[in-house]
Amino acid sequence: MANTITQRKRISRRRFLQGATVAGSAVRMGLPPLVSMFNSTGEAYAAGVPVESRFVFWFNGNGVPERYWMPEGTGRDFEFSPCLSPLAPFREDIHVLTGLDNPAATVPGPGNGHHKAISGVVSCTPFTGHGAGGPSIDQAIAAKIGGDSRFRSIQIGVSQESFGESIQRNMSWSGFDRPLPPEMLPNKLFDRLFGAREQGWVARKRSILDAISEDSRALKKELPKDDADRVEEQLAAIRDVERSIAGLPPEYRKVEAPDYDGDMKDWPRIARLQSDLLAHALVTRQTRVASYMLTKGQGLARFPWLGLTAARHHDYTHADGKAPGSDGADGQRILRDICKWHVEEFAYLVAKLKATPEGAGNVLDHTCLLFTHEHAEANSHKASGMAMVLAGHHKTATGLHTKVMGTIGDVYLTVADNVMGSGLGKFPTATKKIGSILG
Repeated sequence: MANTITQRKRISRRRFLQGATVAGSAVRMGLPPLVSMFNSTGEAYAAGVPVESRFVFWFNGNGVPERYWMPEGTGRDFEFSPCLSPLAPFREDIHVLTGLDNPAATVPGPGNGHHKAISGVVSCTPFTGHGAGGPSIDQAIAAKIGGDSRFRSIQIGVSQESFGESIQRNMSWSGFDRPLPPEMLPNKLFDRLFGAREQGWVARKRSILDAISEDSRALKKELPKDDADRVEEQLAAIRDVERSIAGLPPEYRKVEAPDYDGDMKDWPRIARLQSDLLAHALVTRQTRVASYMLTKGQGLARFPWLGLTAARHHDYTHADGKAPGSDGADGQRILRDICKWHVEEFAYLVAKLKATPEGAGNVLDHTCLLFTHEHAEANSHKASGMAMVLAGHHKTATGLHTKVMGTIGDVYLTVADNVMGSGLGKFPTATKKIGSILG
């Protein structure tokens, strides 16, 4: 492999986790995976420690238009649907799963179809009347494998619109009725990941890189040129994100209740920043587990970047579309375009992880991403025949569309134990393992 060199000084994994720091400062700059950190084949760290896996749980509110979302055909010859087309360049990196049931969403009890569906999708437990009835799958996995990371897990959000109750606003739950709210502000997520409160850079009057300039220069002198170049690329990428955050208008720096007519902010701009920051956290091993809530459950945001402002996300999910002058077919086509944007943002993160070298491969080789919606067919709040997308190459079969007979709990248990090695042993609604998703 081009990324491996047999004879060179090796850097310890501890140095990798420590990153670049400066005496007397809380600034923390994690290092990217360097060639010198791995053994001569690039398959493990220099000391023989295997490369750890990562897990990302991705959620979009409301459901999908099945006629535009479900792929044609199964196996390796499936055809990408209009909604899934942004993932076409990553055919060999994904596994589309359809036919899954969400039995927790059909249990009699409090709440409407959205409350029940969201609780079932994230935790496979019935809605309690306030929130999820147990830990979400990301938190169940984090409780087992997240202890050695700086952050046991990271919760990230994008859309700030706050319609509904706690179950609509949160996808991560540590336990019964205990939500873990997503961080929706890139400036706050940046500050958390880089770990300092020095006023100069918190106020964006200086760059965070100023605080570690001496340490980073010294580090690069110790490294072979390819590794020094990789560190420089990492620092340049961080500076680009920092500049982008500094350039956000003031209204993006706070969370406030939206007007009744919906949230008109430019969420793609925030989504890319949040994905960049998530990728940094995964690449530098600050966490092994993350959740990413692109849109809220039963979301009411509008989509000005798609030219869709006449109605709101939830309105378009139902048969009449509810937009002035629209009929049901128009609403379905609009929902198609909204769901395609969802997939574009997921594909952006997949591409970023795949483009980051790690050992003999890339970060995506050691990551499992799981993408889900709260419903199957959005109009009917359908809880059967649901679809998910697995991405990444860590112990998973890819390049496939598989129609699965089972529950989403079956998928979660398989991913948790057979892919992530968490040793859960059981998860609500799971009765078996789904062997077809394993590589």
